[in-house]
Amino acid sequence: MTGVQRTESRNLHSKVNKTFYYSFFSIYAALVLQNVITLSVNLADNMMLGAYSETSLAGVAAVNQIQFVFQQILMALGDGLVIFCSQYWGKKQTGPMKKIAATAMHAGLVVAVLLFVGVSLFPYQAVGIFTTDRLIIEEGVQYLNIIRFTYLFFAVTQLLLAALRSVEVVKIAFCLSIMTFFINCGINYVLIYGNFGAPEMGTAGAAVGTLTARIVECAVLIVYIIKKEKNLNLRLKDYLQFDKVFCKDYFRITAPMVVVQSLWGVNTALQTVILGHMTSAAIAANSAASTLFLMVKSTAVGAASTASIIIGKTIGTGDIALTKVYARVMQRMFLVIGILSGILLFFIRIPILDLYDLSSATKDMANTFLIILSVVCVGMSYQMPTNNGIIRGGGNAMFVVKMDLISIWLIVIPLSFFMAFVMKASPAVVVCCLNADQIFKCIPAFLESHYGNWIRKLTRDESPAS
Repeated sequence: MTGVQRTESRNLHSKVNKTFYYSFFSIYAALVLQNVITLSVNLADNMMLGAYSETSLAGVAAVNQIQFVFQQILMALGDGLVIFCSQYWGKKQTGPMKKIAATAMHAGLVVAVLLFVGVSLFPYQAVGIFTTDRLIIEEGVQYLNIIRFTYLFFAVTQLLLAALRSVEVVKIAFCLSIMTFFINCGINYVLIYGNFGAPEMGTAGAAVGTLTARIVECAVLIVYIIKKEKNLNLRLKDYLQFDKVFCKDYFRITAPMVVVQSLWGVNTALQTVILGHMTSAAIAANSAASTLFLMVKSTAVGAASTASIIIGKTIGTGDIALTKVYARVMQRMFLVIGILSGILLFFIRIPILDLYDLSSATKDMANTFLIILSVVCVGMSYQMPTNNGIIRGGGNAMFVVKMDLISIWLIVIPLSFFMAFVMKASPAVVVCCLNADQIFKCIPAFLESHYGNWIRKLTRDESPAS
């Protein structure tokens, strides 16, 4: 390395020291807290329903797999929005950002309507995918008949928040999550058990709580955008426009992401399908374990979203050398986050499981699942932010698409089905198989991020006034 190169390297790392950590952790903390609070709603639902009835818990867990797949599709649409808009935000061009935000919203609303129609026409078949137990299916359908009305509000909220995230406005998401948590828990407490003279609605009461919280959440966010948000200055008319050029650009990158994210959601749902067809207790155990795991997983999800914002914005400024420095610094941080997350999950698993009113066999099974997932956390916390935050945020979505298709659908799913239904392995072994990709995807993620051509300029050159 020449003297000039060493000086440039020192200057770049000096920029990291001065500006990077504050930017990363200010965004990261808000996103992680938002995810934790959002998932606390599901955890509270599970605890309240677990105390009410294990059958109710299993029924809601089955329906939530449908919600999870829907959420993954919206996440992909939102991530595509952030990847594009972050680069425009680096150039301070807000006109194109509004067009991309409108395209993403149109796509999200179409998905929400299609899902609503599908589960309305075939509710028993939808829940029956995940279990053959008649009582669990009845509870699930009761929950689904109400929860389906949340889909439209949830889509609008998630894609509005993605638009705000692309301009580094993240605190409102955290505030909304806190509000949603208290609304949902309050209504659950009243309606699940019939407290304060209210009717005892059980599973339906939990659905009413979630629906009310989603409606209020969406309304408050819209009011905030109209009254307070000035970076993008979004208005209803912005969502009524359609730009064919930007639509084509957006879906060129986002469509493969939607496919893969949907398939990953299906893969996660198949965990419930496989375990649900092994033992009836496995659904409840998996629900308790996976909800806690998802809360700890918020550290990786928040890191991925933060990395995507920072990488996209830096590419937008044209400073490619600094983009690469940021990517390498963040990967070291991801490893630390993973180790700490795994340790956290391992030590909180017993106190949290003790809050559930589950049979001893179900609780023991959930405990075993969580020990396995504590190890999974380490690999997941590196590969997910590296793939979905750095590589995909840098514009190379197809690398992540190919890797996910190969690892999940050619390795993980066939192996899991084989172990469950041919080898008759225990649920713990099947859970290991279902999460194996979180470990072995670390190697290609490292190689691509260090030696691959993952930095792509996606934006068109337009004037800031456009």
